Amino acid sequence: MTHRARHKEPDTSHASPADEPGHDVVPRRGDFLEFLGLVLAAGALVLVVVRPELPEALVRSLSSSTAGLVR
Repeated sequence: MTHRARHKEPDTSHASPADEPGHDVVPRRGDFLEFLGLVLAAGALVLVVVRPELPEALVRSLSSSTAGLVR
């Protein structure tokens, strides 16, 4: 996952809310989107390995629909 640096001095203006006393650490939305992207990429890789004809069919479908728009 992505590493986020934190400043060690909580009194500075660069301190994150998690460094201040009384604040809970909540997962960021970016962490979830990063995880979702990794899951989608892994799923696509598995599909390509299991069914190698799917990428060819997708390219053929996209090219035929694009050619239909040109006419």
